Amino acid sequence: MAERAPPAEPRARRAGNATGPAPKGAPPAVSPGAAEPGAPDLAAVRAQIDGIDREIQSLIAERALWARQVGRAKGTLAAAVEYYRPEREAQVLRRVVDRNDGPLSDEVLVRLFREIMSACLAQQEPLKVGYLGPEGTFSQQAVHKHFGHSARGLPLASVEEVFDEVAAGVADFGVVPVENSGQGTIQSTLDLFLTSPLMICGEVELRVHQYLLSRSGRLDEVERVYSHGLSLAQCRNWLRQHLPQVEKQAVASNAEGARRARMAEDAAAIAGENAAHVYGLKVVAGPLEDHSDNTTRFLVIGRASFPPSGHDRTSLMLSIRDQPGALYKMLEPLARRDVSMNRIESRPAHGALWQYAFFIDVEGHVDESPLRDALAEIDASGGQVRVLGSYPVAVP
Repeated sequence: MAERAPPAEPRARRAGNATGPAPKGAPPAVSPGAAEPGAPDLAAVRAQIDGIDREIQSLIAERALWARQVGRAKGTLAAAVEYYRPEREAQVLRRVVDRNDGPLSDEVLVRLFREIMSACLAQQEPLKVGYLGPEGTFSQQAVHKHFGHSARGLPLASVEEVFDEVAAGVADFGVVPVENSGQGTIQSTLDLFLTSPLMICGEVELRVHQYLLSRSGRLDEVERVYSHGLSLAQCRNWLRQHLPQVEKQAVASNAEGARRARMAEDAAAIAGENAAHVYGLKVVAGPLEDHSDNTTRFLVIGRASFPPSGHDRTSLMLSIRDQPGALYKMLEPLARRDVSMNRIESRPAHGALWQYAFFIDVEGHVDESPLRDALAEIDASGGQVRVLGSYPVAVP
């Protein structure tokens, strides 16, 4: 069957009528025979909702057709990675937030639009995104939050394997944890950037809620608890108060802990609530995290860099010799141009004894001033700077 071509230009939004939505802010239709004066007639309200649903479905289909035109404009209908643009998605989502006057929250609307964009992008072939598996980890949740459920997740055994699969082209992108609001930086992830050629293409901030899961759902039957070491640390106070004598065993991921807990009546796991559904476990208690604002930041890694989005962050790696004033000389051009630094971490450079690599996050994009000018000055002075990536700041 011939494919329907998209219209020459987007249709104007119809004014409210029997089958379409009323203007923004208009009250629902009122039946003269309503039981209470001024009360909306239920059938009329449902008719309005049905009309809006038809309009939404039609517009989503129209958007999907236009999304196909993006691929054709680039001369290809190949894999989605060929025309996926994180800076463009970030701009779209920021406009969603700017336009939002309620009643739905920014987070809800961003999630809805993310899924629409994800489905439109996946019409030819979905993005393949590697993450620390197995299924049910917080890393998988971060993949869904950033890429939507139409992307194809590839659960992998370790963060190192995520780097390897993206570098080899098996995965288009990877999502890896890099820091937690309560426990700080995940050093093993930073160390992989010392030798990896991959670029940082995005970031995801995920509010993390931890739950105690078991087969029986009974706290008094728990003799050992499995979880990732970071999650055990996030729930240290709760464990000390409620399970002080129980063995705590760190495993490769929370989902792996849930898998082990599924195999034993006296074992439990600390993981996300989603893991309970995946592994058929009951929620014993939760949320357990010691801090209610517990948030983990993830990085999106890929093989290419992307243009500015208008609100970006850049990650840099500075190689520093152990000599007085070396770090100051590298950072001074940034400070002089009022480039704000968000984070700094040091790691042994692994190249020679007492040499260090400093990982820093700064505001701005490497292709725009003032960051571009500061980096040019550092480079001219002989400083060793590697740009790990410039990427959109996470959208809530």
